[in-house]
Amino acid sequence: ESLFLKYTWMVGVIILFLLMATAFMGYVLPWGQMSFWGATVITNLLSAIPSLGVKIVTWIWGGFAVDNATLTRFYTFHFLLPFIILMMTMIHLLFLHQTGSNNPLGLNSNLDKIPFHPFFVFK
Repeated sequence: ESLFLKYTWMVGVIILFLLMATAFMGYVLPWGQMSFWGATVITNLLSAIPSLGVKIVTWIWGGFAVDNATLTRFYTFHFLLPFIILMMTMIHLLFLHQTGSNNPLGLNSNLDKIPFHPFFVFK
């Protein structure tokens, strides 16, 4: 069961990155000077990835510079990512439900529990 704990953590980190990506793309959507240069600088950080970075940046930009194609892609991703985040949140809650929120070892703690009724009701 501790495997679900690892999956819960990994899905939570993925949700964090998806939320940051959605916020960044929303920041770019007004398409002012700050948005333009923010998109240019942040997406250029991906070009530091060896051998694939420049191709990834070109794909994100939709060309060789931040342009209208970039804005269209960012709008599309900004619209679609919340649905993916919702799905990932449901998966995260499923894993969390299986292990429990305060169960670092992922052990089954049902043996330590007693039902509230009748033991505490008639006390």
